[in-house]
Amino acid sequence: MLSAIIPALNAEAHLGACLDALKEADELVVVDGGSSDYTIEIAERRGARLLCAATGRGHQLCAGADAADGDWFLFLHADTRLAEGWRTEVDRHIAASPGKAACFRFRLDAAVWQARLIERGVMARSRLLGLPYGDQGLLISRSLYEEVGGYRPLPLMEDVDFVRRLGPARLHVLGAIATTSAGRWLRDGWFRRSASNLALLILYRLGMSPAKLASLYR
Repeated sequence: MLSAIIPALNAEAHLGACLDALKEADELVVVDGGSSDYTIEIAERRGARLLCAATGRGHQLCAGADAADGDWFLFLHADTRLAEGWRTEVDRHIAASPGKAACFRFRLDAAVWQARLIERGVMARSRLLGLPYGDQGLLISRSLYEEVGGYRPLPLMEDVDFVRRLGPARLHVLGAIATTSAGRWLRDGWFRRSASNLALLILYRLGMSPAKLASLYR
C-alpha cells in the first residue's frame, strides 16, 4: 500500500493538479499547516484524508507519516505534480530495490533556458551528491523511514537533514518526472533564487541552526 503525503499551506493554486496526478496512490494524506484559502476544500473534494499540523513542512511531514497507513510513503510538495506513468516507475522500484528510497527527476513548469539550466544542476546534485530537495518528492518504505529516524520538525532544511541521514547509497533517482511550479524563481529572479538556495545550504552545512536559516529565508 502506497500513501502519498502532501504538506500544504495556502496551496489552492496547485493542490488540485497535484492530487489529480496522484490518483493511482492507495491513500492521499494532505497535512494542512493553517491555510486561509481554499486548500482544505480542494483536499476534501479530491477525497484526501485531511490532517492539521503546526505550520512548517517539518511538522507537517512528521504528522503525515505518523498518520498514514501505507507500507510505503510518497512525500510530495503541494506545488509539484507527477507525470503519467509514475506509478509504474514506483512499483518497479519497490520490487527491485525495497531497501532503497527514491526521488523523481526535477522539472520546472517554465519554457525558458534558465529553467533547463537549473534542472541540469539539480540532476547533478541529486546523482553526484545524493542530495535531492523535497520538490523532487521522496519515495521510501515505512521500515526504512523509521530506521533512519523519520523527518524532524525543523523550520527549514527538513529535507536535507533527512536525506543526509539516509545517505546517497540508499537513494535512487527514478526516470519519472516531477514538475514543480517556477513561481518562486519568477518572483525572485532565476539566479537570485538559486543563489539564495545555495547560500542557505552552505550556511546549514557550516552549522547555522534551521531556525536562523528560516528567518533568513523569510
